[in-house]
Amino acid sequence: MTPGHSMLATIDHWIARGWLNHLNRAFVRFLLDQDSNASEAVLWAGALVSHQLDRGEVYLDLEQLSQQPGLTLAIPGDDAWASESEAAHAELSALKVYSLGQWQAALQQSALVSAGQGSTPLVLDGKRLYLRRYWQYQQTLDQCIDRRLPPVRDTLPESLQAQLKTLFTGSPEKPDWQKIACVLALRSRFTIITGGPGTGKTTTLTKLLALLIQLSENELSGKRKLNILLAAPTGKASARVSESIGKALDSLAIADDIKQDIPKQASTLHRLLGSRRDSRRFIHDRHNPIVADIVIVDEASMIDLEMMTSLLDALPDNAQLILLGDKDQLASVEAGSVMGDLCQGADNAAYDEAARSWIIQFSGEEIETSGAEGSAVNQQTVMLRHSHRFDEHSGIGQLARAVNAGDSAQAQAILKDTASYNDLLPEPADAYLRLRARPEPDAADALLKKLVAVNAGFNAEGKPNPGQGYGYYLDAIRNRPESDAASYDAWAVRVLASFDAFQVLCALRRGRWGVEEMNRRIEAWLFPKRTPALWYEGRPVMITRNDYNVGLMNGDIGIALHDPAGKLRVAFPADDPLAKTKIRWLSPLRLPEAETAFAITVHKSQGSEFNHVVLALPETKSPVLTRELIYTGITRAKENFTLLESREGIFDQAVKARMKNPVDSG
Repeated sequence: MTPGHSMLATIDHWIARGWLNHLNRAFVRFLLDQDSNASEAVLWAGALVSHQLDRGEVYLDLEQLSQQPGLTLAIPGDDAWASESEAAHAELSALKVYSLGQWQAALQQSALVSAGQGSTPLVLDGKRLYLRRYWQYQQTLDQCIDRRLPPVRDTLPESLQAQLKTLFTGSPEKPDWQKIACVLALRSRFTIITGGPGTGKTTTLTKLLALLIQLSENELSGKRKLNILLAAPTGKASARVSESIGKALDSLAIADDIKQDIPKQASTLHRLLGSRRDSRRFIHDRHNPIVADIVIVDEASMIDLEMMTSLLDALPDNAQLILLGDKDQLASVEAGSVMGDLCQGADNAAYDEAARSWIIQFSGEEIETSGAEGSAVNQQTVMLRHSHRFDEHSGIGQLARAVNAGDSAQAQAILKDTASYNDLLPEPADAYLRLRARPEPDAADALLKKLVAVNAGFNAEGKPNPGQGYGYYLDAIRNRPESDAASYDAWAVRVLASFDAFQVLCALRRGRWGVEEMNRRIEAWLFPKRTPALWYEGRPVMITRNDYNVGLMNGDIGIALHDPAGKLRVAFPADDPLAKTKIRWLSPLRLPEAETAFAITVHKSQGSEFNHVVLALPETKSPVLTRELIYTGITRAKENFTLLESREGIFDQAVKARMKNPVDSG
């Protein structure tokens, strides 16, 4: 048996164990077709870099691989890699024989690998091994950002400085990071504004746009208006940022003519770039750039390397890019945690002398230095730190901070402190306390059933009370109006808003506590008399594939309802939140791929917020369960959060784990 065939046989064994997949094998087969004499080390490296791409990693870290192969690869079913498993050690022996130097030497001597030049399928960049396409994405991204980082101004007009003071009068924060973010964004053509929920990213952006519009009037003498484009990765995220900017404008002390020039409608990135049917390429690229002076992208943590590169590549050289998002959220489902990588060191506020001088001169804010040396991107990155939504009395806010810090002991203490943090305690309290004292699947299932069916009614302000479940949206469906179209549109708006008040989130798609099985159980609880047909009134569905013909995007949620004529349609919010028609009624037959959405993955929840979130953790460990996932799930909740832990210790393990997104989480 040749070394290549022996290698393929070993990979077949790994596939049988669920550690690699057939796509990884196909790539090794491709490498053998290109070079039948390829060494075993090169073939292993090819299989593993392909495996890492499946996990959301755009490169294989050879140094980590040589030291901790099991941890680096995060093979599913990681119990098999435990120290007591002799079988696992035997399986790993094929990788452990290679040191970092040996990996590098084998790759450097291969005709399948280059340092970047040529067209080899693999690229070795120091200690990192890339597939060529992703190495090229990384190079293009870095070059496009580097071109935008140098300052484009050495001063600001006095009139703009006066407007800055007006916009930020009376801020209680010291230093005022929102003001610092605006000042830094006026300096360069690239800015990142990051921060957790409620830290004021959209408010900051709205003030910044007002300043940029006024600055343009000064610099261009009013000869033309700025062309400002607003986008987000998904339809739901774009609708949310559109709504948030509209609310922020209502309370902003700026002239009406400037308010009119601030964009109020966001599009998806796919629509912004111009999708091509059955192609990875877009209409807009470096040869046909977007027509824009400023491009703002919200929820940037959801953007993968390929999409971010496509965006940067399609921007005109003189266009300004502003990215907003929470760097601590889950990375994109596809490969590349661009936002997290760019924001490395943002916590330190490690500004150099030039950036610090600019900040002091035009914001008047003093920043304590950490002594750390920041990257060039750090000089144009601002982290907002003060949450206006979650204060010291908020269990959701305190829990999110503890999880983000990897402090599982503190997180557990917060969950148990029901006297101080009642936003973490759903009804019925006694059932929840019993579950926390002795987690077990049946107890968790019983509590989930009570939670999803509850209807807590309304408070004195007419808003749903904390702790509401799906019973609230079922009541909204039953309150059917008269048969005129306008009344039905208003009714559908109420039903959709009622459904958004509560959401079950899962870490996985499969298993008892995965999306597929959870949706089956919840359907049976809420609609026990439904017919076996797939469609029924009240069924919530999430779109899982973009369809520009009907104007639906991956992540959009609609609910099946009977229209005024009695026909079953699916009601979706209108594309434009400012439009007179608030609802789009579509036949189920016209929908692209869709799935029931009583339970959705944490990944799919990004860009959304719900009054009450139930996060259900699986019974077994998984590479998917990381602190980023737990943090993202917690921060989707505005008023109440419930943790369902069906097996003791799973939450602790997840909080302690930091790893980029594996494939099962989409």
